Amino acid sequence: MKNEPIEQPDVQQLADDDTVILDTPIRRGTTNIESITLRKPNSGELRGVSLVELLQMDVGSLIKVLPRISSPSISAIEVAGMDPADLLALSSKVSGFLLQKSAKTDASLVA
Repeated sequence: MKNEPIEQPDVQQLADDDTVILDTPIRRGTTNIESITLRKPNSGELRGVSLVELLQMDVGSLIKVLPRISSPSISAIEVAGMDPADLLALSSKVSGFLLQKSAKTDASLVA
C-alpha cells in the first residue's frame, strides 16, 4: 500500500495583532490593498505630530503618521480617501502603540 499524500484543507492565515483587514480595500492601479500591517513608530516618526492629537485619533495626525508605519506603505492621499471605519481600526492600533505595557495591562484589568 502506497503512502498517498493527504489533502490538507485550505487554511486561511490569521492576521497578526497589528494587521487590519480593510472593509473597503484601497485601489492602487490594478491591485487592491486588502489589509495593512502597522509597526510601532519610533519617536522620530512622530515628528511634527502632537501625541495628544494622535491619542485623540485626530485625522490630520493620522494622515501624517500612517504612511510612515504602514506595510504596504500607503500614501497620505490614500489615508485621506480611506473608509472611516478602516481609519478608526488603524487609529486604534496606533493609539495602542503609544501606551506602555503596564498601562495596557491595567486597562485590561478594568475592562
